[in-house]
Amino acid sequence: MNTEETNVDAPSREDPGPEDRDLDQDPAPAPAPLPADADATEADVSEADLDQEEQEKQPMTGGGERAAEAPAAGGEAEKNGSVKLKIPEEKEDDDEEEVKFTGLSKEELLRVAGTPGWVRTRWALLVVFWLGWLGMLIGSVLIILHAPRCRELPSTRWWNHGALYQVGDVRAFSDTHNLRGVEQKLELLAQLKVSGLVVGPVHEAPADDALGLRFEEVSSEAGSLEQFKSLIQAAHKRGISVVLDLTPNYRGSSGPWFSSSSVTNVAERLKSALVFWLSEGVDGVQLSGPELVSKEAPSLWADIRAIVQNGTEGRPGRLLIGVTEQSSAEDVSDLLSSTGVDLLISRVLLSPEADALERAQSVQQLYSNHSQLNLAWSLGGRAKGHLATLGGPALVRLYQLLLLTLPGTPVFNYGDEIGLMDEENKFPMMLWDWDDQLNETLQEERAEQASCRKFFRSLSELRVKERSLMFGDYLLLSNSSSSLAYLRSWDQSTRFLAAFNWAPDTAVLQLSDPALPLQAVVVLSTNSSALPVQSSVALRKLRLGPGQAALFSFPYSG
Repeated sequence: MNTEETNVDAPSREDPGPEDRDLDQDPAPAPAPLPADADATEADVSEADLDQEEQEKQPMTGGGERAAEAPAAGGEAEKNGSVKLKIPEEKEDDDEEEVKFTGLSKEELLRVAGTPGWVRTRWALLVVFWLGWLGMLIGSVLIILHAPRCRELPSTRWWNHGALYQVGDVRAFSDTHNLRGVEQKLELLAQLKVSGLVVGPVHEAPADDALGLRFEEVSSEAGSLEQFKSLIQAAHKRGISVVLDLTPNYRGSSGPWFSSSSVTNVAERLKSALVFWLSEGVDGVQLSGPELVSKEAPSLWADIRAIVQNGTEGRPGRLLIGVTEQSSAEDVSDLLSSTGVDLLISRVLLSPEADALERAQSVQQLYSNHSQLNLAWSLGGRAKGHLATLGGPALVRLYQLLLLTLPGTPVFNYGDEIGLMDEENKFPMMLWDWDDQLNETLQEERAEQASCRKFFRSLSELRVKERSLMFGDYLLLSNSSSSLAYLRSWDQSTRFLAAFNWAPDTAVLQLSDPALPLQAVVVLSTNSSALPVQSSVALRKLRLGPGQAALFSFPYSG
């Protein structure tokens, strides 16, 4: 119950006596005489008044039982001359607070809900709700219909995602000179973001001796079967697939399948070997001269394709790579169709008489006739040598940029990432250790090799990340006998423009395609001093220095 507090001031001196009070008041008439009983009563009252006067004379904050009982009686003593009194509120206020609104009963609600006014209101609200819902649905459909549709992603396989790295002779790849050494370098290969490792051949095959061929035996010079199994397991843990080169006569000079008369016999023996190696976990097979088998023994070639490419229960088909000596784009296109291999490595980009103009035409022809998922680009190879030797050490980065941005799968020879040069043969020792004790000239060479590897790694990382570079459309923008420029784009992803200048002089590329913006950003450049990375460059007249190449990017603009 709420209470009110009131301060009452006590007198600061003793109350006046009866005589003083009589002087302050108006004179009153004399009282009438009282009976005897009344005298006794009057005496009691006078005595009570005297007691009360004595009490009032006591200090208001004094101790004793009265001070303790004062608060309980409705007052609170504070100090001499002031008292707090709690005055209860009126009864009516308490009754109003205790009254609570309980709402309508069920019967009352049902009666009210059935009235015409509420029925109309409910129907109106229901109509408004469904109209609003229908409006949102129609709006969502219109947004979806008018929004640009995302392009369906192509059905890619692991070999379409990154570069293939060939180790043709395991003895030259590490200090251990065997398959164990290849396994020890897998972490460094994983840093390059390669998708697959092409190993060998490593099987037993005396030169030009078909009778001594042993597909299922690992040459003692290369290592052992246990080492090869360990290599496969270690590579798979790092996300690298392993392709085994099973070219029969890889050491001889009479041809990859020995002679024409032995093609049928060797191809028949290869079938059982394929089953063996695939059961050991290899992810693909590489064969040189596939056109020889497809022509001489077409039924056997069909069996070979079926064993490799047809998936088994719980596992998809493996990769079948063909290697040909053909350099004409027309011949390569025909072989790609007739052999049915997944990838065909050719000499299209290595034709001696080919310049930038002819290279661009070859790329355009193959891109127009085949899916880029079946195209492979290489400069060099196991029997051809290394990129730095074939293209020139000054143009290593240029060719790295070319292979990693063309539509298809790039294939590199071991050491191409550092510009390794051929020496006495096509299998120079791979360089891994950077010795600080080398002389100044060798230290400069190693520094250049490290810089070249860093450039390769950046490009490779970009290719496996960007859809436009992995499987985007290819558009030729400009080309001449010494320069080339093309655009890679996919749906609404970032666009990439690759430009090259093989000439010994500065080239100005006139780029005016409607798909191009006025400016683009430099992503990578073979000469960062001339074209700094992240700098903005005008594209209408793109200047490239001698032997320079660069990769530019710009966003999708709708």
